[in-house]
Order: sequence, then C-alpha cells, then structure tokens
Amino acid sequence: MELRTLRAFVEVVRQGGFSQAAKVVNTTQPTISKAVKQLEDQLGTPLLDRVGHRSELTEAGRIVYRRALAMLAERDDMIAEMDELRGLKRGTLTLGLPPLGSATLFAPLFAMFRSRYPGIEIGLVEHGSKRLEEVLLAGEIDMAASLLPVAEDFDVQAVRAEPLVALLSLNHPLAGAMRIDMPMLEHEPLVMFESGFALNKIINDACRRHGFRPTVAARSGQIDFIVELAAAGLGIAFLPRMIAEQRRHPAVRLVALDDAEMHWHMALIWRRGGYLSHAARAWLALTREVHGQG
Repeated sequence: MELRTLRAFVEVVRQGGFSQAAKVVNTTQPTISKAVKQLEDQLGTPLLDRVGHRSELTEAGRIVYRRALAMLAERDDMIAEMDELRGLKRGTLTLGLPPLGSATLFAPLFAMFRSRYPGIEIGLVEHGSKRLEEVLLAGEIDMAASLLPVAEDFDVQAVRAEPLVALLSLNHPLAGAMRIDMPMLEHEPLVMFESGFALNKIINDACRRHGFRPTVAARSGQIDFIVELAAAGLGIAFLPRMIAEQRRHPAVRLVALDDAEMHWHMALIWRRGGYLSHAARAWLALTREVHGQG
C-alpha cells in the first residue's frame, strides 16, 4: 500500500469527486480512478459507493479514510521535522572537548551557537585528546577537539596553533634566559600532565629528538596546580603560550622555547567518511568564522 494511493483516495472524499481530486493533486482523473481501484483491490473491499456522479463512503471506506488521514498526517509531520532539522530548528550535537584550552577556544562559541540555533541541544564529553579519539571512533560523539597530528581515521579542521613556553620559578637559574634550548633541560625535573593528555607527546618527542628522556617530577590534570608546582620550584612545566599568558603567576617566568616543532595545534576532528549532521556542520562553520583557518 502506497501513500500516493491513500492520498488520491482521501482527496476524492475531501473534494467530493474524482475530477476535483485530480486537480488538487495535479494529475488526471483516470490516474485518480486507477489509484482508488488499486487500493480497493489491495484491501479486497469497495471503499466508495458510486451513485451516478456522486461517491459515498462505504463502511470499510470510512475506516480507511480515518486511518489514511492519520498516516498522511504522520508523513507530513515527518517531513516537517526533517525540514526543521535541515533548518537547524532542532537536533543534538555531541562534542568531545579536552580540558586544556577548551575554555579559551570553545566556550565563547557556545553562546554564539545557542543564540543562532536555540533548538539544538549540545552534549559535552570531557577527556584527554587520546581518549576522545577513541570514543569518536566508537561513534559515541559527533566531533572532538584534539591535537594534531591525528590518525588517518579522521577528517580535520584546524582551530589554533600556539608555541609552547616553559614555566619556571623565578628562582630557577634559567628564569632570566630569553629562550631555552631543549638540551638545556636534559637534567631538569619536569612537571607533566597526566597520561592521556596529548601535550605530553609533544614534550616527549622533543626530548627524544635531542637524545634524552625527561625526568618527571610530578603529574597533574589541573592547569592551575601545574602552574603552582612550577612556581614552587618543583620542576619546569610547559603550556601553550595563549594559556600560559592567561594563567600568569607572580612567581613564574614564561620563557620561549627554541624548538620550532614544539607547537600546540588544536583542531576539530570527526570520523573520516562519517555522516556529519547539520548541527555539526554549523558548528564547523561557526568555528571557521571565529578562528579562521587555525
């Protein structure tokens, strides 16, 4: 049973005849007659009692008419919902954000996105970048923020690139330096992030390039605590320059690193070849609008 035959039948009843119904659905009278006949054959019973030029509903016809109205209304509701979704009047967007840098880069976007698309519900999942990549591949979220480079499993839109800077206690011998070469830190204790933070890989890779393994004095997942540990002289910490500037501490000196590869590249990623909802595409467009090409 096809919706088009139900529509033809309903219009015959509504318009009071086959020729009038044909005009409404923009077809010919024989086509309408054939559709109603097909419906009657499928159901095995007459639906219209044809008397002269008039057609009246049979008992079966009244049942089918009532049910057909409900089915066509459901069809119209479905189309309306899809139009609303395409028009971003409703929907859901699930984002994965890492703790480091998200407040600065993405928090302002939420208010803008909400004002433009108030019907879109945003769900947040917070983990380190590596864990976010795992849940993204598992299909648990639509999109995530992560540090570049990422695996070929993902498509990418760059958001922001920042050099890393070293955070040293004012009492540290290197605190007065203009720049620090990584080999100078071979025997220095470092304050690192907890495992799962992609920033660790940038630091570890830099140490490896210069032929040594880092000495880790402490680990934490809290930026403010890491800054305090550096201020107390426990070890040297590293942060993207943008974030370090925001977390200025009177007992900490920020020193540039003389290593062009020690950059923090934040990007939005999603499953390569995967479906991107209209809400997700709108989020990407807003991010490009605010942050450019990263």
